[in-house]
Amino acid sequence: MKQKDERRFVSLKIKWAAGTALGSLIIFCIVVMALFSAFTQNLFHQERQLLNQGMTNISTQLSTVNRPLTKKNVSHLIDPDRKRSNIISGEEYKRPVIKELSDGHLVINIYNPDGKNILSTGRYIKKPQFTTNRNIHIAAGPDHDVLVGQMPIYGQTNRQLIGYLQVENNLDAYMQSYHQLALVCVLALCLVVIASGLLGYFLSLFLLRPLDGIHDTVKEISADPTKDVRVPTTNRNDELAELITMFNEMLDRMQRYIDQQSQFVSDVSHELRTPVAIIQGHLEMLQRWGKDDPKVLDDSIKATLIETRRMKNLVQEMLDLSRAEQVEINFRNQHTVVNDVVHQVYNNFKMLYPDFTFRLDDDLKEPIMVDIYRDHLEQVLVILCDNAVKYSTDDHKEIHIILSRGMNTVEIGIQDFGEGISPENVKRVFDRFYRVDKARSRKKGGNGLGLSIAKRLIEGYHGSITLESSVGAGSLFRIILPIIEDPETKK
Repeated sequence: MKQKDERRFVSLKIKWAAGTALGSLIIFCIVVMALFSAFTQNLFHQERQLLNQGMTNISTQLSTVNRPLTKKNVSHLIDPDRKRSNIISGEEYKRPVIKELSDGHLVINIYNPDGKNILSTGRYIKKPQFTTNRNIHIAAGPDHDVLVGQMPIYGQTNRQLIGYLQVENNLDAYMQSYHQLALVCVLALCLVVIASGLLGYFLSLFLLRPLDGIHDTVKEISADPTKDVRVPTTNRNDELAELITMFNEMLDRMQRYIDQQSQFVSDVSHELRTPVAIIQGHLEMLQRWGKDDPKVLDDSIKATLIETRRMKNLVQEMLDLSRAEQVEINFRNQHTVVNDVVHQVYNNFKMLYPDFTFRLDDDLKEPIMVDIYRDHLEQVLVILCDNAVKYSTDDHKEIHIILSRGMNTVEIGIQDFGEGISPENVKRVFDRFYRVDKARSRKKGGNGLGLSIAKRLIEGYHGSITLESSVGAGSLFRIILPIIEDPETKK
C-alpha cells in the first residue's frame, strides 16, 4: 500500500500558547533566580554577621581573664544563674555571655591553650584545628552545611594566648527559609507557566480568529475554483485585517481573470467560427464543382485570402494582447521621449491619409521622458489614430492630437469628430472583442482587440487611458503617463 507522508498537524493556537508559556518560563526563571540568589545571599550574610558578632563579643569577655582559660575562671562569665548579690564588692557587673549572645542555634566551644575543651553549649560538629588566625568557613554537617568560626583568645593586658574559641552556626533557620523560599518560587513558577499558557491560548483564539475565515474560504475555493466566496471582513485595524483585504482583492482579480478567460475563449471561438466556416464553404464548393468555373474559382480564392488575413490579424492581435499583459515583466526600465513618438505618428498619419486634416497642439517646451517602451507607445498611438480615422464621418475628416504636461504627468489626447459612442457603450469599448456596431466594425476590418491592447499597455506602465464621447460629436481618448527625470539632463 502507498503510504502518505503526512506531518502531524499542530494548531497555531497551541504553538502560540506553548511559545508564550516557554517565554514566560525563561524570563521568570531568570528573574526568580536573580531574586532568589540575592535574597539567600542576604540571609547567609546575616547569619555570618551574627556568628562574627558573637565571636567578637565572647572573645572580648574572655580576654578579660588575662590567664589561661579554665572551667573555674570562666564560670563567672557564663553562669546564667549568677545573682547580682553574689558579685564581689567593687567588681563590675556583666550579664552572662551565653545568655547574652546565644540564641539557641549557636554552638559555643571554649578551649584552653592546650586544646582541651573546657566549655561546650552543645555537640560540636567539626573537630577544631587551632590556628593563630581568626577565620570563618563552611563545613559539612550531618544534614547540611554549617558555618564555623574559629579564633585564638589573647589576654586583654598581657596579650598572651589564653585559649581558643569555636562558634558554630547550624544554619537551621537559614535552611528553613531557603527551602520555604524555593518552594514559593517553584509554585509561583508553575502558576506563571500555567497562567501564561492559558492567556496565550485564549489571546491567540481571539486574535487569530480571522485566520479561520481565511482557512474556510481557501478550502471552499480549493474544492470549487469558480465559487464566488470571500473572507468575512473585520473591524480591526491590524495586519490580519490588511491581509484579509489583500486576500479578497486577490480573489476578486482571480475571479475577473477567470471571467475574462472564459469570455476570451468564447469570443475567440465565435470570431474564428465565421472565417473558418467561410473558408470551408468555399473549399467544399470548389471541390464539388467550382474549380471548373474560372470566375467562381477566382471569387473563392479572393474570399479565402480575405478571411485568412482576418484570422492572421486576429491571431496577431491576440498575441499582442498577451504580451501587453506582461509588460512589467518583459519591458522594465524602458525610457522614451514622448515628444518624438507623438511627432513621428503625427507625420506618418498625415502621409498615409492625405484626405484627412491632422492638427498637432504641442504645449511641451522641452523633451519629456516617460517610462514606456518606445514601440509600445507608438503602437498605442497608432491604434487610437487608426480608430479615429475609421470612425470619422465623410463630411468631417479632421483629427486633433494634443500634447500637454501636468504636475508630474504628460497627457496625450486624440480627438475625432465622427460618429461618437453612446454613454452605455463608453464603459465597454476597452473590453476584448467588444464592438459598438459589429456589422460596421467588421466591414472596417476591426476585431475589437485594439483598444483592449492599448489599455493593457498603458496600464502596464502605470498610466491611464480614458474616453469621452457623445453620439454625433466624436470621441476624445486621453492618455496620461508619469514623467521620469532624464538621467542625462540631471546636472
